Amino acid sequence: MEPSFSSWKPKRQTKNKIENRISINCPNGTVPILRNTKEYIANAKYWAEKHFNPLTEDSPGTHIAGVRSQHEGPYHGLAAWMSVHDLNISRDQASYANIYVGSGYNKKTNFIQTGWMVNPSLFDDGRTWSYGFWKGANGAGCYNTICPGFIQVSTTDPLSVPFPYPRKGDRAVNPSISQDYATGHWWTILVRATKKDIKIGYWPKELFDIIGRSVDMVGVTGVVQASPSGISPPMGNGHLPTQKEDESARVKNLLIVDTKYNFMPSRNYKLEKLLDNNKCYGLKDGKKPIFAKEYNLFTYGGPGGDSCGI
Repeated sequence: MEPSFSSWKPKRQTKNKIENRISINCPNGTVPILRNTKEYIANAKYWAEKHFNPLTEDSPGTHIAGVRSQHEGPYHGLAAWMSVHDLNISRDQASYANIYVGSGYNKKTNFIQTGWMVNPSLFDDGRTWSYGFWKGANGAGCYNTICPGFIQVSTTDPLSVPFPYPRKGDRAVNPSISQDYATGHWWTILVRATKKDIKIGYWPKELFDIIGRSVDMVGVTGVVQASPSGISPPMGNGHLPTQKEDESARVKNLLIVDTKYNFMPSRNYKLEKLLDNNKCYGLKDGKKPIFAKEYNLFTYGGPGGDSCGI
């Protein structure tokens, strides 16, 4: 299956020194899917219960830094360029950055997220992985392809895969979540600067009971989940944002899919800043050079620690 729309590509886009992911060559008629071992399934269920829900305030042990748009929809998706980083965290912690779409109604929530994550317990290593997560009708939902739901389409690039270790320079990813106007399904597509975009797959609209037609909120955030002992892990690149933006974790090229299914620049919308702990983490607006057409929307991150609270 192919989406009935073309993914958006900016006229002038950041060229990352390392933007590739690990690709897999599958036999004809097959697609790559992460193997679901018993341990992986058990760990995924455990972390799914702790996973940050962008539509509720009750997320014990979670800290966030980012932006969101609501009350100006309905929306049909978004895309953003995000720097990717390696972090040293313990097996009872998680740190990630994502874009998300979602809606809440009458104590129900539906949402979809995709981005990058460091979670040694979930992935059984300390590498940085791409991931997807969804929460739908009747509380159903999961990471990646742990449960029936996400439909893998790409024959080379699975939804969840480790990022290559950097040789030097930047690593970044430019994911999108956008609704197909013909089917209502929610596609995730990787936008690439110099190569063909990757249509990874989609979450069928039938998985959801609130976001079958649109969503009420879109956003991009850095998130951490503290250990049970209360120690919070690093976020972003592990450092607070500085004046030297290229040395900070950063987000740029945020596009929001409007009511006519067009990708529109985020400056057309009111963005709400989200930072729940300025002691351990930071969030700074990007500088807007007079003549530059492209700039960082915001920088974020921080070291975490044992005094961040819950």
